[in-house]
Amino acid sequence: MESFEGGGVAPQPYRFPQARIPERGSGAFRLTARNAMAHHDSEMKEECLREDLKFYFMSPCEKYRARRQIPWKLGLQILKIVMVTTQLVRFGLSNQLVVAFKEDNTVAFKHLFLKGYSGIDEDDYSCSVYTQEDVYESIFFAINQYYHLKDIALGTLGYGENEDNRIGLKVCKQCYKKGSMFPSNETLNIDNDIELDCVHLDLQALSKDPPDWKNSSFFILEFYRLLQVEISFHLKGIDLQTIHSRELPDCYVFQNTIIFDNKAHSGKIKIYFDSDARIEECKDLNVFGSTQKNAQYVLAFDAFVIVICLASLILCTRSIVLALRLRKRFLNFFLEKYKRRVCDADQWEFINGWYVLVIISDLMTIVGSILKMEIKAKNLTNYDLCSILLGTSTLLVWVGVIRYLGYFQAYNVLILTMQASLPKVLRFCACAGMIYLGYTFCGWIVLGPYHDKFENLNTVAECLFSLVNGDDMFATFAQIQQKSILVWLFSRLYLYSFISLFIYMILSLFIALITDSYDTIKKFQQNGFPETDLQEFLKECSSKEEYQKESSAFLYCICCRKRKRSDDHLILIN
Repeated sequence: MESFEGGGVAPQPYRFPQARIPERGSGAFRLTARNAMAHHDSEMKEECLREDLKFYFMSPCEKYRARRQIPWKLGLQILKIVMVTTQLVRFGLSNQLVVAFKEDNTVAFKHLFLKGYSGIDEDDYSCSVYTQEDVYESIFFAINQYYHLKDIALGTLGYGENEDNRIGLKVCKQCYKKGSMFPSNETLNIDNDIELDCVHLDLQALSKDPPDWKNSSFFILEFYRLLQVEISFHLKGIDLQTIHSRELPDCYVFQNTIIFDNKAHSGKIKIYFDSDARIEECKDLNVFGSTQKNAQYVLAFDAFVIVICLASLILCTRSIVLALRLRKRFLNFFLEKYKRRVCDADQWEFINGWYVLVIISDLMTIVGSILKMEIKAKNLTNYDLCSILLGTSTLLVWVGVIRYLGYFQAYNVLILTMQASLPKVLRFCACAGMIYLGYTFCGWIVLGPYHDKFENLNTVAECLFSLVNGDDMFATFAQIQQKSILVWLFSRLYLYSFISLFIYMILSLFIALITDSYDTIKKFQQNGFPETDLQEFLKECSSKEEYQKESSAFLYCICCRKRKRSDDHLILIN
């Protein structure tokens, strides 16, 4: 021990205690390294999730600029719009010929088989008769016209078989079973059981001269018991006008029915004519020229439309499936890190409603195209179902275009306003609908016997809806019959109160709800929308990029390298 000059002992220097560094092979070192690696993996996992979410909510153009991914679905949707619209236009032109052929034949049949038909229907029936002689003449006139059809008809018509596989007319009459009536004594004895009696007149029976069938007891009508007389027959025809459009012709079967309605026993018998036309496959169809080749081109075009829609259906379904997987990743991460569930609004952000719309449209287009191909090949004849499917699918396709306009702020106002106002509008309409139904039932029961527009519930609802929109107001007021002063006064109170309530109050409130939502959206666009948990989570990624571009890029590169191959499919193409 050294000593100082004064003979004392030299002091020893103080040593600070040092933290014990665990040896490399010890368990404490392995635990610390494991925690560091777990923390690092958690950060990389979070950053990868942010990047995937950010990429998912990008527009197709932003995705192309970010990762050079070609927007296949966008191009496919544009091609599908052109193809589906072209297909619809061609089918619409063909369907117009079918509808025109049916309507023209119905008008021709009315002139052929209805005696004294003026060309204009009376309300819901074609014409009416008022004497017994007119009834007999009208019945015999229709039967004679049927027999001489080939000599007088201008169309390509022939006789068809009825339900009993017999060619000819079927005449049926409905009468009360028995009874007697003496109006002068105000006496009535009637059995309200209805009996049905039918007779079949084939061409051989109609060809007899003199016509014995006219003197049959069947045609002796007791009008006080008579309810109705029904004449039914089938005719066949071929639509040749489709050949001019380079299409194969259709073969038609017209099921015609003439009804003499005497159920009211009011002295007026209404005559109804109904023609139900259905298309059947032509048994022997030989058309030479370019018509058959044109049909093959149309079938090939329809097959190409099916392929396009099938590809769109697969891509959109795949995107929805991948979006649900990404949603599950985000929910699990949020629950693990923040210990709470994500709100419902953020969860619905992953369900792209436009994809659902496209999937429905694709399914309808595929089914409608298959029906159209069968119709073109003359294997099916259901034009109505095919037109409904193709028309609705085209409507949904064009509505889907709004999605791409929504990426621009100037065009996004309509979509956002509809989304914001729809719940309030539906609740408002539910309340207003109760008042509307009340006025509908009241107008039907009170004004129905005195006003043509209030005869049934369907007409009443249509009339009131027209009044709400300011249509045909004066005519509705003027057509009320003034047979009852009390009903006339009630009609004025009823109409004035309905118009005032719905136009000045309910319609104004309806518009105010939409206007309020529009103003709210405009303010949000100027000041910013309220941020949800999902948006705040994505905002952290954007804020980090402002001052850590290099580190973020490096971390993202590490993240992509660390990602398992099983997670590669979660990088979505929105």
